[in-house]
Amino acid sequence: MSQLNMKIRKIAIVGGGTAGWLAANHLGLESTKRRGLEITVIESKDIPIIGVGEGTVSIIRKSLENFGINEAELLLRCDTTFKTGIKFIDWMAPKKNRKNNFFYHPFDTPYPSGLDSTNYWLWNKSCEFSALTKSYFVAEKNQCPKLRESSPYDGAVNYAYHFDAKKFADLLSDNAKRRFGIIHKIKTIISANLGENGFIKSLNYGDGEVEEFDFFIDCSGFNALLIDKVFDVPFINKGDQILADQALALQVKTESSDEIFPYTKATAHQAGWIWDIPLTTRRGTGFVYSSAHMSEQEAVAEFARYHGAGFREENVRKIPMKAGYREKFWVKNCVALGLAQGFIEPLEATSIVITDRCAELISHLLPEYLKDIDLRAKQINLRVQTIWERVIDFVQLHYLISDRRDSTFWHDCTENAKVSGVLSERLLMWKSFAPDHYDFSAEVEFFHRESFLCVLYGMDYPTLSLENTEEYMVFLKSKIDTHFKDAEALVGKLISHRQWLNEFYAYAANKQ
Repeated sequence: MSQLNMKIRKIAIVGGGTAGWLAANHLGLESTKRRGLEITVIESKDIPIIGVGEGTVSIIRKSLENFGINEAELLLRCDTTFKTGIKFIDWMAPKKNRKNNFFYHPFDTPYPSGLDSTNYWLWNKSCEFSALTKSYFVAEKNQCPKLRESSPYDGAVNYAYHFDAKKFADLLSDNAKRRFGIIHKIKTIISANLGENGFIKSLNYGDGEVEEFDFFIDCSGFNALLIDKVFDVPFINKGDQILADQALALQVKTESSDEIFPYTKATAHQAGWIWDIPLTTRRGTGFVYSSAHMSEQEAVAEFARYHGAGFREENVRKIPMKAGYREKFWVKNCVALGLAQGFIEPLEATSIVITDRCAELISHLLPEYLKDIDLRAKQINLRVQTIWERVIDFVQLHYLISDRRDSTFWHDCTENAKVSGVLSERLLMWKSFAPDHYDFSAEVEFFHRESFLCVLYGMDYPTLSLENTEEYMVFLKSKIDTHFKDAEALVGKLISHRQWLNEFYAYAANKQ
């Protein structure tokens, strides 16, 4: 029988880590509906995972719940904390009339009392824009977004997680093998063999074994063993839009009595920014910078100043970053996911969410027969390219609209960087009109109106306000006043992030 007339039954996921095991869980979930799928994850003991993707966005909760992973197990196994959003510090130039140089991009929606009050805010700007969300007040008081009695995957405000990336991959692995029967092999892949019409037919392992599969998912990280080494798919470099290309990473031990802030800190510096992510026993920190604007020696010195006493350069990991994505993500019977598909610096924690969405797409749209692959591949390639382009736009937005001009880096980010036509048109439009839901494509954009509102107006973007009637403005003010009262009542019911986690651990220990 011709290879192309065969049904897709045996699927190889090349590489583990977060990308590989997310793909395994999505495909495993699909295998409970489709007969005959056999899924194998092939990991090499010689290739460590990157392991700095410790932040997520809130839609990851849906995937984890669909996989059947208990939220309590996630908390217990992965040093997990809750994330209500990102706090951006020093992304704007200091000004006398700017009370605090920070803003939030929260997961909560900026609709006080359920009403869009953006135009009222543009008219009077009586508070920080993100204070139109309840998450703002939860974050500022270092509180947990869940009540003591909150159900799994449910909270008083929307949330995501911070976790240990290696432990998270292990949790996904255990779930995929136990719940979905995923096969796990520790093998080093040397090369691949092509069959008719250039489709991959089999993999050659380092121990001499040759194994055939019908479909291949390349999760081999920056090595891109299949999408690059076999199919030679070009990498589209976006370094002219995203200038940061290096990172220093350092883990810092914390004590059980230390407070835990329920957000990712993103603190700008003269050539990039610093991430600070709290887990239960440590903080994961990273110094992101542009090597064209700062030397490694200068970056280490600045990172040391951020940490103060106790900083040890020998404990710092140095990570090169190249922003961009593959020209095609699905070629013949191979799809690339995770770092093999593309990468963008970690400003908005986009790596895991892109992988999660693309893995879900593949699991739902995988055809029955190899001969039908080209139809699906064209559809997916167009969709995923748009996903990457719009995510790059959103990350670049943070740099582009800053009023910082205190270094060559910020001058280049704001005045000399290349900008996509879509983002340029949107920014021009948003000077006259506040972003609207109709400005976005819901199916292929992760960041919609609510996210853009928080970043644009957290950074003082100059949008004209519409003229509303006096009666309507009074009505909007009453809604905002009610929102502040409701937020105050909510924070009165919540407890500190650290206290909630300590009580959770104590409860879990007593249940054993």
